[in-house]
Amino acid sequence: MNNLTSINNTFESYQKLITFYENNKNQFFDEIHLNLFNFFAANMSAALGAVLDKFTSNLNRVYFDNISSQIEAILLKNDFLTYYGKQRAIDHNKTTIKFQKLKPTDGKYFKNYVIEELIEGHMADLPKMSQGVKEKMVEGIYEIFVNAQIHSKSDFIYTCGQFYPIKNKIEFTIVDTGVGFKEIINKRFSSNLSAVQAITWAVQDKKTTKVGVSGGIGLAVLREFIRLNKGKMQIISYDGFYQFDESDQVTRTFDGEFPGTIVNLQFNTDDNNNYSLKSEIELDDIF
Repeated sequence: MNNLTSINNTFESYQKLITFYENNKNQFFDEIHLNLFNFFAANMSAALGAVLDKFTSNLNRVYFDNISSQIEAILLKNDFLTYYGKQRAIDHNKTTIKFQKLKPTDGKYFKNYVIEELIEGHMADLPKMSQGVKEKMVEGIYEIFVNAQIHSKSDFIYTCGQFYPIKNKIEFTIVDTGVGFKEIINKRFSSNLSAVQAITWAVQDKKTTKVGVSGGIGLAVLREFIRLNKGKMQIISYDGFYQFDESDQVTRTFDGEFPGTIVNLQFNTDDNNNYSLKSEIELDDIF
């Protein structure tokens, strides 16, 4: 029996998910039973869905034996449990950003999903921003999808989000189960970076693994907005953990490895600033 309890967007919660994966990754033709108790951050459905698909790809059957009523309610509203035969529930409070399991070829659909579910769907919750900033945001998030599409060779890309009104936060998560930062960068540059070193390298501005193409991988744009918004960016790849906020960046190493990459973006909704590109007010580009 596996229990996931008090799952939030913290290093400790990601460690619990990795331990769950490590404990079951070598099972084949078996039954995997799971309980969800106390709290489960709805955006983490993307990471859990990715792990459960790794198990079912080994021809295991996954069973949710016990789910706390409050957890079940939110996972029915965000469509996650409908992938496991449960009936969808209506989100009257409009706090969810739907769980999606997409093919790498679904880039156009993903872009519309980001616009409709995150940017337009939570326009009243996100800080005020100009059309140019909105487009930069969509472009940056879409580039995370494109990187998973091009580099990771993942069969599916998982995404989900959640608005937490009491905490004044929106969490938006994108997950793949393909090749991670470390393998991509070390192969491209014949280097021997750890997972943490590879992530830290990738989030720097102007860094790219694309041959003959200048510029960064897009994360730097989001990183700057998040700094101004006092939000948070987290990247989990293999055993590497990277977190950036307005004041600091933190790196840590997990015990065990996540089978792919998680990118979690946290936006602060308690932000009265009005964001515009400098180019929109006839000055140099803010980014």
